[in-house]
Amino acid sequence: MITGLLQLLVFQGLGELLARFLVPAVPGPVLGLLALLGWLRLRRRVAPGLATVADAFSAHLGLLFVPAAVGVVMFLPQLAEHWFALGAALLVSVVATLAVSAGLLRLLSPDPASGRPSDPSSDPSSGPSSGPPDAPAPAPADQRHDGPPPR
Repeated sequence: MITGLLQLLVFQGLGELLARFLVPAVPGPVLGLLALLGWLRLRRRVAPGLATVADAFSAHLGLLFVPAAVGVVMFLPQLAEHWFALGAALLVSVVATLAVSAGLLRLLSPDPASGRPSDPSSDPSSGPSSGPPDAPAPAPADQRHDGPPPR
């Protein structure tokens, strides 16, 4: 477990150095986490000590919400005063996050037919298919049937 904690601290320190000297706009712990991810991908395995620490942190992840809850209670008058702006900001950020996530999912998810990432430009609803010339043309939208058979 000590080796796992040491690994985490080394990568956090590396992230802090990167943030200080190379990428000041990104927090050091984020850069350290990305460096750790790269290291783990390079090694293709997780050391047992690091796995133990990660499991212990995951088991106690709920404790991270305590400071946020204390902050909400402490600043309740200011939150009540600016409730509309906070609500609007939360709504816009949630909608933007969902839109970006859906776009990335559509862009990066594999095409069931080929197993490759789908190409948005070859979407049948956007025009003719860019598939092989001997492939049948997609059915018009009014003749397409994607659901269960009619009764």
